[in-house]
Amino acid sequence: MPHTVTPPMGRRILLGLGLLALAGPRPATAGTVTEAALARAGPALRLALAVQGEQSWAIHAESGPDRLLLRLPGAHWRGPASLRGAGPVRAARWIAAQETLRIDLAAPALPAPGPAREGHLVLDIAPAPAARFAAAARGARPLHAGTAQGSGPLPLVVLDPGHGGRDPGAIGANGTEEKRIVLATALDLRRRLEAGRACRVLLTRSRDVFVPLAERVEFARRRDAALFLSLHADSAPGARGASVYTLSETASDAMSEALARRENRADLAGGLRLPSVSPEVQRILISLMRQETRAGSARLARLAVRELGEEVPLLPNTHREAGFVVLKAPEIPSALIELGFLSDARDEAALRRPEHRAKLAAALARAVRGWLASAPAGVG
Repeated sequence: MPHTVTPPMGRRILLGLGLLALAGPRPATAGTVTEAALARAGPALRLALAVQGEQSWAIHAESGPDRLLLRLPGAHWRGPASLRGAGPVRAARWIAAQETLRIDLAAPALPAPGPAREGHLVLDIAPAPAARFAAAARGARPLHAGTAQGSGPLPLVVLDPGHGGRDPGAIGANGTEEKRIVLATALDLRRRLEAGRACRVLLTRSRDVFVPLAERVEFARRRDAALFLSLHADSAPGARGASVYTLSETASDAMSEALARRENRADLAGGLRLPSVSPEVQRILISLMRQETRAGSARLARLAVRELGEEVPLLPNTHREAGFVVLKAPEIPSALIELGFLSDARDEAALRRPEHRAKLAAALARAVRGWLASAPAGVG
């Protein structure tokens, strides 16, 4: 049956997107699909298509083999040709000749409209009894149908290449400077994200300049960023591999605590001296972080760990927590990514190679796209 979804009030703007019902016969409208992503949403897998203009859609079930067919008449498809599945979905592929996204199932599953997101068509694909799927496949009418409308600006992702200018960050045994490694990776990551057209991207620095820690956070807050990602390549005895950090008042381990202390001293390295923040103020700052912000940061960390793990070596216990200053924006989900450790000769050699940095950027781009696809209504 056609389905109508009324968008809820977002945390920043009133969302204008719906999966609007087809109220009787009307010409199919065609828009542009700029991005497509599959991401876990509890037991379901969430499909999110970023749409520009208006796009009619209808989804059907088909058996032998079991699959879902999302028909997008007239759509200009600029998303990926195929999507990797998980859970009930084996994979998805755009079939241009049929103007259809074919969703191959690993087990019987049925779609339902997901949370309304401005500029997106969102469907949650959840496991279903075999008999119910078979009945759905026999039906001639679509399971759901509507029109997705793209409007408003895309969500903003702020990338924060650490250090810069007179603060080189960590320096490897062969003279590799952290500030240069993280800037090169951030520029590559920005290019990949902008090519997907699912978000806007800004950098806290796009050249070799020093930016104080507090200004990095305020840069994202003033621009109402949906996501903040800080990139580093630090130094820690015995550590090797990529790792992901989110904010916590109490560090998860001694190494994370030491890394936070080191990064939080970056203002001193750059010549800026600020009064120290009392533990009481730190506790207040932590308490200001809303539950949804912490949950969003954790979700980003999980995606980043998964994607990085498919490309590069990881530090054991890859997701860690500590009190990094740059992660303390109370309303913006944030994570700090250690691309590797320049104190390790193998990591230093790898980070000097453009092809290794490209793997890191590609993995993080997939993580960000997955995060955007699974973000709750109102983000961006």
